[in-house]
Amino acid sequence: MKKLSIVIPCFNEAKNIPLILGHFARILKRFDIEVILVNNGSLDESQQILDYVLPAFPFARTVHVEKNQGYGFGILAGLRAATGEYLSWTHADMQTDPHDVIKALEMVEQLGNPTNIYIKGNRKGRSALDLFFTVGMSCFETMYLGKRLWDINAQPNLFHKSFFAQWHNPPHDFALDLYALYLAHQLNLKIVRFDVTFPPRVHGQSSWNTGLFSKWKLTKRTMLFSRALKKELE
Repeated sequence: MKKLSIVIPCFNEAKNIPLILGHFARILKRFDIEVILVNNGSLDESQQILDYVLPAFPFARTVHVEKNQGYGFGILAGLRAATGEYLSWTHADMQTDPHDVIKALEMVEQLGNPTNIYIKGNRKGRSALDLFFTVGMSCFETMYLGKRLWDINAQPNLFHKSFFAQWHNPPHDFALDLYALYLAHQLNLKIVRFDVTFPPRVHGQSSWNTGLFSKWKLTKRTMLFSRALKKELE
């Protein structure tokens, strides 16, 4: 069993896959960490790239999702395949530094490897428009769900496998971040936030963040999920 499993959902990230693997190869100085790249129903050459480059990175393996069923579905597929005592996820778009996950693990170890902990990034350096939606959504979720829910979609997320064992019917879309953070509050886990930078994408275009309308669609969908979440977990 590994100490940490890092799940990275990949949807049409063929150009970024070699970059993120190369970055992990430079920063991983220990052998108890695995990186699980989930080909989340990609329509580009992601699977061919994974097949070609993975043999050069013994710390990494892949999970294949035949048809994309949502961002959360891909993460869940990776988490279920993970062997780590601690589980985490982050993004493949290089807007989140792979080293942030290692920093989160080091924070856990400095605290004595507790099982009742949830560590999550807190994004810095974002655009005014992105920050506006983050503040608005954070205020709504905090007031509606009665927990301090700030920067819900920040990466990375890291927690003990025993927390994941308590998940019931998690969402398959971007609401997974909200589900995990809210449930961590409900179960009284120690929640630790730390600052992470959020630069522009290196390659490609976001599959969902394509403008103002897409942000509104995500906001509306998250609000609708919040109603169901509050009813289910209270």
